[in-house]
Amino acid sequence: MVRRVRIAAALAVVVALVVAGPVTARSGDPADDARRFIEGLADKAIAALTVEDMSRDERITRFRSLLTDHFAVDTIGRWVLGRRWRRATNAERDEYLKLFEDLIVFTYVDRFTQYSGEQLSVTKTLFSDESKDALAFSEISRPTGGEPIEVAWRVRIHKGDMKIVDVIVEGVSMGQTQRSEFGSVIRRNGGRVSSLIDELRRRLDGNA
Repeated sequence: MVRRVRIAAALAVVVALVVAGPVTARSGDPADDARRFIEGLADKAIAALTVEDMSRDERITRFRSLLTDHFAVDTIGRWVLGRRWRRATNAERDEYLKLFEDLIVFTYVDRFTQYSGEQLSVTKTLFSDESKDALAFSEISRPTGGEPIEVAWRVRIHKGDMKIVDVIVEGVSMGQTQRSEFGSVIRRNGGRVSSLIDELRRRLDGNA
C-alpha cells in the first residue's frame, strides 16, 4: 500500500506539471480559482520536460523552476519539520530547506521521462474561509486502463497568490507521511535536527 501511494504521488506530480493547460484569469471564486490553477499548471512543461534528448542537468533546472513556481516548498518544509523548526538554528533551517527542495527535485525529475499519456481531471473543489485553503479533488486516468488514481491538491491562497501545500493521494497526505518519516529519523537520533540533515545529505549523495 505504501509503495503504491508513493508511486501514485510521483505520477501525480508529473502529470500535474506536464498535462495541464494554461492558467486562465482569476474568477474571484476561490474554489473555482483552485480548479483553474490545478487544471492549468504549466502548459509549457510538456515541451520543457519531456524532450527525449534533453540533458538531465537541463531537466533538473527546468523542473526546479516549475516546482518553486507552483508549490510552496518552504512552507511545506517548515510544516514537515513541525515543532522542531523552532528548535533548529538559523544555519540548520537554511540547510534543511535547501536539502528538502533538492530531495523533491531529485526524487521526481527522472519520472518525466516515463510520462506515457496519463490525464488529470478535476472532479470538484472546496474552499475553507478559516484556513484560506482550497481542496481540488482530481482523478488521474491511465492509458493502460485500470482504476483511476484519486488525488486531492491543497492549494493555499494568499494575497492573490496560489501555491500547492499538500498532495493527498488515495487518502494519504504526502506532507503528513514525510512529517512522520522525518520525525522518526530525529527521534532515533536524540532529537537532533542535524541528524535529519545528515540523513538528507546521505539520500542525495550520488543523485545530484
